[in-house]
Amino acid sequence: MTLRELRSYIRQLPAGARTRIAAGDKTGIWGLQEHLTAVVIDELRTANWQRANEGVEKRKQSSPPKPVPRPGVGGGRADKNSPERLRARQRALQRAAERKRALAAGEIT
Repeated sequence: MTLRELRSYIRQLPAGARTRIAAGDKTGIWGLQEHLTAVVIDELRTANWQRANEGVEKRKQSSPPKPVPRPGVGGGRADKNSPERLRARQRALQRAAERKRALAAGEIT
């Protein structure tokens, strides 16, 4: 069984399944209630920031609040150079080189 097949099986498990969490899948940790609560917190923080900076010069305003971190969202840098992404990138470069060669040879137009 390949890693891709294993991940597809893990994604089919319920969001709170211990196997899914133990495998490092953080997308299912939060349910709808937790996500909605985070949205409410983000909106309240933004509203408070707007009121605090009302009438203040742009250069003297405080920076806007950052959203509440959510599991499985953001932090893409860790996955950016994963082996799967590197292989996919390499395959895409090979396809592009093959297409360029075929165009130059007149095999395709």
